[in-house]
Amino acid sequence: MSNWYMLTLTGEDRPGIVARVTRVLFERDMNLGEASMLRLGGNFTIMMMVSGHMDADALQQALSEVVRELGLSLHIDPMKGGLHRHVPPNLMVRVSGADRAGIVARVTGVLADAGFNILDLESDVAGTAEQPVYIMQIAGVATVPLESLEQAVSGLREEGIEVNISPVEMLVG
Repeated sequence: MSNWYMLTLTGEDRPGIVARVTRVLFERDMNLGEASMLRLGGNFTIMMMVSGHMDADALQQALSEVVRELGLSLHIDPMKGGLHRHVPPNLMVRVSGADRAGIVARVTGVLADAGFNILDLESDVAGTAEQPVYIMQIAGVATVPLESLEQAVSGLREEGIEVNISPVEMLVG
């Protein structure tokens, strides 16, 4: 039976991080599942599911040299894993508004209360230092009608937060 882990690695962005980390995993017969890797503010972060016959301590030891050489932080969490459990989003939410404390908490709280489950969230700050604009794009799943979500976010719009919700078109064939 394979053990599943969620690996989280962070550090200053530089070429070769993904190549070095995945090479170590490949050389130790670890299998990669779903992964998210991205650059945030000059740093690079990796979150990936891996499985294999190593225990968490052995996995930590296997990655220790590359972590040290690249100046990375590593966190390993045992987890229930498995492949082919991906849930496709059925709605996309686009948010923009004057950058202010609590905008993410307000929007995601209203969506959660309305029955929306976030699968992916990306955000950025645009505009200028004097007039920053917060932008979010959220992919998620809701079993409630779109009209229910529209009604739920109406109060946010009254606060000056622009919220647009649209169905995700699934291509079949």
